[in-house]
Amino acid sequence: MTWFILLSLLTVGLLLVLTEILFVPGTTLVGIIGVLFTAGGIYYAFLKFDNQTGWIILLLAVLVNFSAIIYGFRSGVWSKFALKDAITGHAFEDRLQGLELGMEGKAVSDIKPIGKAEIGEKIYEVKSDSGLIRAGTKIYIHKLENNKIIIKA
Repeated sequence: MTWFILLSLLTVGLLLVLTEILFVPGTTLVGIIGVLFTAGGIYYAFLKFDNQTGWIILLLAVLVNFSAIIYGFRSGVWSKFALKDAITGHAFEDRLQGLELGMEGKAVSDIKPIGKAEIGEKIYEVKSDSGLIRAGTKIYIHKLENNKIIIKA
């Protein structure tokens, strides 16, 4: 029974440390609990066995834990969890393409101060620089900045 308790404490400690490294890195709580379980197992070994056996168990526990940690880092497990792709697109990347200052259009909805306007053959979301503009009013592009179309009546 003594060996069962000892091996259980050391195994649970090792599994918690590996769980910290492989599945929940950065939280440290799981790793600390794992180290406490391992330390508890080593302390239990010193209580129940003679000093020589306690030191052997300490050496084996440290060796197994460090071996498992090194194996975890070198096995490439991190590459399975790591994000390898990057998002390179941007929202409304080509929204202002083909538009120029002074282009004319027509307000499709009331623009107070944001609404819809038809410029060319497309409908765009626009912002009024001159307050309320009623639907059907002729507008022109006053500014193009930060992916926004600012208009005046």
